[in-house]
Amino acid sequence: MNETVRAYDLDARAYAVHAPPVPDAVRADLEALAAATGEGARVLEVGSGAGRDALLMEQLGLAVRRTDVTPAFVDLLRGQGHTCDLLDPLTDDLAAPEGPYDAVWANASLLHVARDDLGAVLARLAAVTRPAGILRMSVKEGDGDGWSTHGSIRLPRHFTYWRAGPLAQVAAAAGWSEVSVRSGIPGTRGEAWLALSARRGQVVA
Repeated sequence: MNETVRAYDLDARAYAVHAPPVPDAVRADLEALAAATGEGARVLEVGSGAGRDALLMEQLGLAVRRTDVTPAFVDLLRGQGHTCDLLDPLTDDLAAPEGPYDAVWANASLLHVARDDLGAVLARLAAVTRPAGILRMSVKEGDGDGWSTHGSIRLPRHFTYWRAGPLAQVAAAAGWSEVSVRSGIPGTRGEAWLALSARRGQVVA
């Protein structure tokens, strides 16, 4: 278990208690996702955390598969009566018995993935998403990577920062098309975020 997962595992309940309401930008992205996929669309959520986004997705009519790499978050959501799978998107089987997902939602979760591993993760997500299915993800905007201690998580967590152009290139190389990245989205501590949207490219026989 890497140090970032350990940090979340230690303070998962505090993180849940202090989680802010859904930001307007995230709510708008979720509403757009629901409108684009339709009632009952199946969404793989990577990094469900305390479960805030999944609840809104369900209110919008989506069927969400909750997953997280942190055992304490999985236990927390299961304790609330939700099904949640312990899942590492880099190494675990992402497929579902029902078939490909209609969309993938990864809000502020893949920012912990090492730069050299993100392409592999996005390719694995593409492989379990139907052709023309949707990807929505967000990461912190910036250069390089580093450790940060802030908020309700007491131990340092590792973050990989991205610029719009390189992030779009990685997504396109991983099998996603119609890639667009919005930059400069303000965070709560003066940081800026990138929001990427894309569609699964057509599978060539």
